[in-house]
Amino acid sequence: MAIELPDLPYPYEALVPLISGTTLKTHHGRHHRAYVDNLNALVRGTDLADKPLEDIVRHAARRKASDPAMTAVFNNAAQAWNHAFYWRSLAPRTDRPPQGELARRLTADFGSQNAFAQALTSAATKHFASGWAWLVADRGALRILTTANADTPIVQGFVPLLVIDVWEHAYYLDYQADRARYVGGVVDHLLNWSFAEENYRRAAEGQSHGAAPARTGAL
Repeated sequence: MAIELPDLPYPYEALVPLISGTTLKTHHGRHHRAYVDNLNALVRGTDLADKPLEDIVRHAARRKASDPAMTAVFNNAAQAWNHAFYWRSLAPRTDRPPQGELARRLTADFGSQNAFAQALTSAATKHFASGWAWLVADRGALRILTTANADTPIVQGFVPLLVIDVWEHAYYLDYQADRARYVGGVVDHLLNWSFAEENYRRAAEGQSHGAAPARTGAL
């Protein structure tokens, strides 16, 4: 069964004025679709053709050092996965803050929710070149990390909770080279804390049972 391009969880115009409908149509309909189409072409007729996307990402990550063909599979599969996770990391502007156990953990690990927001904004803005800025769960604690290009925390032993795409195609039509203004708008107004709280709950349940890092609810 081929990997499919997921629908956006909101209309193209839902994130205006912080992210335009034109940007979402181009980002989702052109860039994300290209990763999905490329991946399906790469795995067609192989043992990976019927695997779930997350399994393809993990398999290609393990094999790419010894099998050069797996590099292209990993790049396209991980980009498809990261983008699907990014869409769900955003929500139409509600200004809803984190709540519950996740809110308490953010305060414990970063000092305050405001300090966390500043740290995430700084990490995303200062990340060199293309990539992603993540909030992840790391054995009960919360961390901010960035990954370059297609790299993803799901192959590094972390459970992602939220992500901000800092490839230029995520913001260039709206902000030109002003990544900081794009990131500030996302952090202040568009992060989907309901999604993050559900991912944190899954991570906590997996760790309490001694399981491997939990799968997220992204896909």
